[in-house]
Amino acid sequence: MDCIFCKIVNKEIPADFLFESDKLVAFADIKPKAPIHILIVTKEHIVSIKELQDASLTAEMVMAAKKLAEEKKMEGYKLAFNVGRAGGQEVDHLHLHLMGGFN
Repeated sequence: MDCIFCKIVNKEIPADFLFESDKLVAFADIKPKAPIHILIVTKEHIVSIKELQDASLTAEMVMAAKKLAEEKKMEGYKLAFNVGRAGGQEVDHLHLHLMGGFN
């Protein structure tokens, strides 16, 4: 598989994990759109929200983002899932953007 996020998850490409659980990893976005821009990525290769059958994984992703935001002392932040090319998704692997640090 030629998925950059799978390579990061499998440690074939180096990244500093800011968070890791049995289902997720988080690391800084290499093309940040905010002073703090973290990607929360599933360890399992799932293309997008369209493939999910229930909300449990997305709930876990949101809670990981909340934890990271608290650790980074972010007073406010934005969470975003991009779905499909028309929705702005650039990497076909489910991920959540945590953006903040504007204060």
